[in-house]
Amino acid sequence: MRPRPKLSHTRGSALIAVMWLIAILALASMAAIRMIYFDVDLSASQIHGFRARQMAEMGIAVASNPAVKRTDPLLHQMSEESGEGFEARLISEGEKFNINALLLKQDEQFFKSLFIDWGLTLDEAQAMTDALIDWVDTNDEAGLNGAESKWYLDQGRLNQPFNHPFYNLDEMRFVKGMDYIEALKPDWRNWFTIWSSGQLDLNEAPAELIAAAAECTVEEANIIPETVRGPDGVRETDDDAPFQQLEAALTLLGVDTNARPDIAARMTVNDATQRIESIGTVSGAKRKITVIVRNRTGRPAVLERTEEIVP
Repeated sequence: MRPRPKLSHTRGSALIAVMWLIAILALASMAAIRMIYFDVDLSASQIHGFRARQMAEMGIAVASNPAVKRTDPLLHQMSEESGEGFEARLISEGEKFNINALLLKQDEQFFKSLFIDWGLTLDEAQAMTDALIDWVDTNDEAGLNGAESKWYLDQGRLNQPFNHPFYNLDEMRFVKGMDYIEALKPDWRNWFTIWSSGQLDLNEAPAELIAAAAECTVEEANIIPETVRGPDGVRETDDDAPFQQLEAALTLLGVDTNARPDIAARMTVNDATQRIESIGTVSGAKRKITVIVRNRTGRPAVLERTEEIVP
């Protein structure tokens, strides 16, 4: 008699193979579903990002209107139903010091006074001032404590200094000694701009910067923003009293223009350069557009435009 085949063993092997096949197909299906979800999320994110950019553009368009003021409610628009909207701001570039204008005039006294207030010694302040001037001047002759191409080459840095005005504030970090400034004054960027007309706008600047320009105390400089805000102490209201003539502001500060013409040359009123910042929001996606405009209320000229993703 012939032996009967071991059917149970064969069937058990087949069952295991089928179970493995089902497991592999399940994993493949899960991976495919995850990829589909990823593609859907990516597409939705791109759509929301594009729409957020459109909302930011709307904010720029509204803020660019010369009739719109900084406190205008039109600058803040958000739909609770759709979750779409924008928030725009108008900021004067004249509220900061124009670093290029001060360096091209070689206003050494201003920089030394400022750096000493920030914690540098007199010798360190002089060296930092010389290094900044050397960076923007067109020659290769180092100041007494400055740095030209030889010093930067010794540090392994080719083609520096650039010997032209700063194109952006981050470029200032390349200058000899700026690492020390950054350690002492991490917010130094809040003091400078490259876009204003040149002088500090006393109608816009905070008391701390006015004090640095006028070489007086912050308490003495505070009379300027207090006067501009008017009796109610709030800016952009009907009782505002911005200065129309620089001489009136200098008189309040006690600046003798004959004795210190250099101080008067640092300041102005009614600078026409403004920064427009607009953040568009759609379903959690945010896009920010920044435009620097000169003469917004006259013949506007766009000086710079940047876009970025806001986390």
